[in-house]
Amino acid sequence: MRHGKYPFIVGFLIAPVTIYVTFVIAPYLQAFYLAMTNWRGVSANAKFIGLDNFERLLQDDVFWKAVRHHGILLLVLPLAAIAIALVFAFLLNVGGGSKGGAMRGVWGSKFYRIVFFFPQVLAVVIIGVIFQRVYAPDETGLVNGMLGLVGIDPIPIMADKNIALFAIIAVLVWQAVGFYVVLFSAGMASVPKDIYEAAVLDGAGRGNMFFKVTLPLLWDTLQVAWVYLGIAAFDAFAIVQVLSIEQGGPDGATTVLGMEIYRNAFSYSQFGYASAMGVALFFLTITFAALTLRVSRRETIEL
Repeated sequence: MRHGKYPFIVGFLIAPVTIYVTFVIAPYLQAFYLAMTNWRGVSANAKFIGLDNFERLLQDDVFWKAVRHHGILLLVLPLAAIAIALVFAFLLNVGGGSKGGAMRGVWGSKFYRIVFFFPQVLAVVIIGVIFQRVYAPDETGLVNGMLGLVGIDPIPIMADKNIALFAIIAVLVWQAVGFYVVLFSAGMASVPKDIYEAAVLDGAGRGNMFFKVTLPLLWDTLQVAWVYLGIAAFDAFAIVQVLSIEQGGPDGATTVLGMEIYRNAFSYSQFGYASAMGVALFFLTITFAALTLRVSRRETIEL
């Protein structure tokens, strides 16, 4: 190792770097190239057209509608999922107060952890199919069935342009909460119990313990969660594909960039234009992640 450490290290890196370049970097470069062509997916050669596809993007109302939907997703999805997951994680770990000198969760917390995590074991397509029945427009659907019990007429949830997108966001939040409950629970478990016990001795209630002890100590975990949920907000393709009517309808009310990329590539055979949308989505995602990490950066609290 002393005389041949560099060949040794290179030998271990060759295989993973080769795989990464082949299956990650090369497809990205190919997508960037196709974004500057008019390739329709059937010919061997693609005509280079420069930035024409990107100029077309700037004038495409459907593209900007999808971007606006991502903006709504970025605002609502992380806030709702993180807020709900934080409350649940706090209750499951320290919400039960102190007993015998140790902090504990509410009664049945181990069972609740399993229940909250359950949506994570389901495929996204299965979740979409489940909520097709939940949002069914007649009284056979769960939501409209409950509304019928109180005398309210059925609502065509996924056919209403004003609420369809928020119905999809509710599904995304429902799916995500369980994972972040586990993530935040792991973060809380790493906090020394002495800190919570000292807060209790100082007379801190559950509210003060949550906002002044738990949140500051979980800041790095919250930062990671926000980035992951932001990336999820730039996706949402599978749920929109399965759950929405007319694949992004009604009238584009639930469309996202992933849906438009799929539609342009496989319905309209405009692979070059779809690749330009993919490049735009790539830079939107990278920009969001970089800005989030920059804005939320703060000094780490030493435990």
